[in-house]
Amino acid sequence: MKISVRTTGLPLCRAALPGRAVRTMATAAVAAATHVSSGSSSPMSMPPRLFNVRAAQNARLPVQPASPPRQPTTTTTTPQSQTHPLMPPGYIATTATLPTFTIPSVILPTPSHHLLAKSIISAFRRDGIIQIAQSPLQQRLCKEAMAASKQFFALPPEKKAACVDERSYGGYIASGEEVTDGIADYSEIFTITRDFAKTDSRVKAGWPCHGPVPWPEDGGMRETMMRYKTELGEEGKRLVRLVEMGLGLEEGELGRWIGDDGKQGEGGWHHARVLRFPPRNKTNGKGKEGRGIGSHTDYGLLVISAQDEVGGLFIRRPSREERFANWEESAAGLREEEEGWVFVPPVGGTHTVILGDMMQYLTRNYLTATPHKVGLNTRERFAFAYFHEPSFQAVLKPLNGGVIPTDLDDSRKNDKGVHYGTHFTNMFIRNYPERITTKRLLAEGRYGLLERPELRTIGAVPTTTTVEKSV
Repeated sequence: MKISVRTTGLPLCRAALPGRAVRTMATAAVAAATHVSSGSSSPMSMPPRLFNVRAAQNARLPVQPASPPRQPTTTTTTPQSQTHPLMPPGYIATTATLPTFTIPSVILPTPSHHLLAKSIISAFRRDGIIQIAQSPLQQRLCKEAMAASKQFFALPPEKKAACVDERSYGGYIASGEEVTDGIADYSEIFTITRDFAKTDSRVKAGWPCHGPVPWPEDGGMRETMMRYKTELGEEGKRLVRLVEMGLGLEEGELGRWIGDDGKQGEGGWHHARVLRFPPRNKTNGKGKEGRGIGSHTDYGLLVISAQDEVGGLFIRRPSREERFANWEESAAGLREEEEGWVFVPPVGGTHTVILGDMMQYLTRNYLTATPHKVGLNTRERFAFAYFHEPSFQAVLKPLNGGVIPTDLDDSRKNDKGVHYGTHFTNMFIRNYPERITTKRLLAEGRYGLLERPELRTIGAVPTTTTVEKSV
């Protein structure tokens, strides 16, 4: 097992050169217990889609235990600057230099893997984001996915617009269609949701968000994207296990909300987003100048992302002074114009990982969702984000044990849990108010189905079916 900080000049998704430079992790304890080498830094690092929420600063959350120092993880002596050659114009932020973790292909209960797990938890609590090395297979699949992405977004508008489904939120999202905190985003997106045939009993029963992914008819995009998404799903499982270990939890305490073991249905509500951001001077004028996606947090457990060599990602580090609970009150637009943002430059041959709302909820605020946003650069930018999620049917409850705090305030003692399917549906209704999927869901009164027992029991199937209506 190897923990290293790697900074190369390669764009993401490009295979790393032999003998690439690496840099040590930030603690002597890790260096003593693992294989570490050192090297130099360079400009390139994180992922795609970034939303966040105007966090309820007064949301009633338990007080977090003292967090580690809020400073960038770096072993270089270069001072943090207010500008970076890859930072989008018009933005001022500090620049992150992140350690790069190498994730083993199999997670074992060994001392070295426990040390890795604890180091990852420390990094999440300090930085809100980690960087992990891509395997050779992941580098190849990422490169293929980026090429397929560019092919799709280069299609004529009418061909892209045909990739929309009335049942699911899968498919094409035009620039300006997505809304964050009431403002149109300039991102252009293809969303890969769980893919259900029209004949599936859940689709016939009208379950919200269940339906087919409307792939383009030609070009092989489906096969290319699904190979990459499937591989990231395996990485997601390994990361969930490492988070369990780092928190001192038994194996499966997080995973049981996902159901990926095959014992409870078909697994988590994992999905992905293929993204393109236009150059800042070539937008359709529907949004805010220079803004790709507004500040937000993501919905589930964790997000694994890749991006090309054009920078655009900004995050906020965990802070006890910045409280939010996106499942209770929208955090869209969270501190979007305030100071305190950190630019995450692209680093070749890596993925970045941030945490979502449900990880924050499950760990009682010990780990927090990562506020993030995207700025438009002078060139178009491509990215890919994979979301490792709980089951749509899961009703999550805060975890106990390990290092997770148990001194909940009165507002949490009678917590009835969070239904992930409702949380997901609420977020997509909020972000896509004019989409045909939202309009049909509300017009047919199917939102109320989310209260049905079969939609709140992992692995359950419909007990009745509804006659589909056209809108």
